[in-house]
Amino acid sequence: MAGTLFVVSTPIGNLGDMSFRAVDVLSSAALVVAEDTRHSRRLLDHYQISTRCLAYHEHNEARETPRLVRRLSEGESIAMITDAGTPLLSDPGARLVAAAIEAGITVVPVPGASALLAALVASGMAGDRFTFFGFLPRKGKDRLRALGDIMRMTHAAVIYESPLRVGATLRELSDAGAGSRTAVVARELTKKFEEFARGTAAELAERYSEAPARGEVVILISGALPAELNEDALRDRAQSMLAGGLPPRDVVERLIGEHGAPRNVAYRLAHE
Repeated sequence: MAGTLFVVSTPIGNLGDMSFRAVDVLSSAALVVAEDTRHSRRLLDHYQISTRCLAYHEHNEARETPRLVRRLSEGESIAMITDAGTPLLSDPGARLVAAAIEAGITVVPVPGASALLAALVASGMAGDRFTFFGFLPRKGKDRLRALGDIMRMTHAAVIYESPLRVGATLRELSDAGAGSRTAVVARELTKKFEEFARGTAAELAERYSEAPARGEVVILISGALPAELNEDALRDRAQSMLAGGLPPRDVVERLIGEHGAPRNVAYRLAHE
């Protein structure tokens, strides 16, 4: 019989968040695959788990995936973990899960800690509907597209961000029209210096531009109000960019990318 691929969540800071089931699965598996074996070994040693650990990350997943699927097919069970939290959420692992499913291997989740969900439930924002963006693209059209998606949404957006870039990302969102929206910066979740900073996107942009954040960070932005997406608001934004010397072609792209405007509307407003 084929083995089982277990996708195991581990603590994001507080070791007390490790579940009994996770310890049992990691102890009984033939192999643990981890993003950083040195980091994960400390966690495994803390719970006296002696299972062999193998590195599995973005630089070797193409090579290691067929080997791991072969071991699963031969009857070994493998547990996959990440440095912290739930695998596959802005972490490697999707390739192995997809390949295992294609090979007919049973994939079993072992749920647990997640920075995404921990930040959301304590943010004060509605959690019935949200979009998780992970880490935003650093530049170019992909970043503009992501910002446009956030500006269009009427529900919360959840973003992972480097602590040194929190202020800059919030400033970009503010400049795109989200300055008055409710925002939360959650950092060091479950750890000694856990903190939730709340305010508008503009207020938090100023705060973290003056004093960069420390530790792991999750940013939450509330959804757009209907008034933010109407044509008058888009016209004002277009006129402001044109007055600042931006060419109409660039104004069109920004109205589309940052505000989600239809291309024909953006073109008309940029040439009025």
